[in-house]
Amino acid sequence: MERKSLILVVVLVALLVVAVGFSIHVWTSVGADDSQGGEAMNGNGYAALILGGIGTLALGGGLMALMFFSSRRGYDDAADLKHHLDE
Repeated sequence: MERKSLILVVVLVALLVVAVGFSIHVWTSVGADDSQGGEAMNGNGYAALILGGIGTLALGGGLMALMFFSSRRGYDDAADLKHHLDE
């Protein structure tokens, strides 16, 4: 592995560690301190969070799949063909 690639991997892993650490800090601090008027999330909140996350991932995956199949089957070629004919 080249030196530049190694430095890039190290920097990206460091950014990932910082992001995960910050996420854990925020997750555990939500609702933990009642002095700020916070309240712990109940079961309905966790269910909504999980369903929202799964729905978002499913929607993103579905749209990416549609884009992939549209590109593979040539549905996008008509728009590209018009561009080439104008030249």
